[in-house]
Amino acid sequence: MFESVKLVGMTEIVQIGQPPLDVHLRRSPRARRFSLRISNSTGVISLTVPKRASARAAIGFAHEQEAWLRRNLAKRPVQVVPVFGGCILLDGQKVELRQGTRRAPILGDGYLEVSGHEYALGARLRGYLKTRAREKMMAASEHYATKLGQDISRITLRDTRSRWGSCTSDGNLMYSWRLIMAPPSVQDYVAAHEVCHLIEMNHSVAYWQLVESIFPDYRNQRNWLKENGTKLHRYQF
Repeated sequence: MFESVKLVGMTEIVQIGQPPLDVHLRRSPRARRFSLRISNSTGVISLTVPKRASARAAIGFAHEQEAWLRRNLAKRPVQVVPVFGGCILLDGQKVELRQGTRRAPILGDGYLEVSGHEYALGARLRGYLKTRAREKMMAASEHYATKLGQDISRITLRDTRSRWGSCTSDGNLMYSWRLIMAPPSVQDYVAAHEVCHLIEMNHSVAYWQLVESIFPDYRNQRNWLKENGTKLHRYQF
């Protein structure tokens, strides 16, 4: 029914089905049930297993979910490694990558010029996108914080996989720098969303009313992220 492949650290990797799918088993003392997850960035399948559950029961569960796994793996966007002549997303629009000669990237009408060899393109793009993301998310955060009469302590950027932003009780905001690839209205929504947590540290009815008071169109932007967010993770910088 299944074949154990190898043990990597504390993670057992097993195979199910044909062609075989690698499933990473991770035991957790906090888990109360079996839980399958497909990584947005890598496509790695993880099966979280309660500490006392048997491996046979866990793999049996994975076999039962094989059809679901294959359907969702098939939906994953194709991974993209940026190359000159190819495209990336910037503010929700495709821009062509061109090889330039100037030290700093130059954004033109539908294109982005980046200097250097192609092997360094990913790193240069990552730095450029982070800089643009910081400028945009800082401006948007300050705008919505002012609307609410709130102060922001600090803003950081990360390449998060499970969330687009977060807010701490002491006023620190965090955003995924990949948001700069989304439409500006989506970037604004995420900023408004996190700034509202400065007042309501929850997702209660009162919280969403607060979001709507400063960003009435939040539902459309939230839906865009749900439907298209995985596309922002397919670019491998």
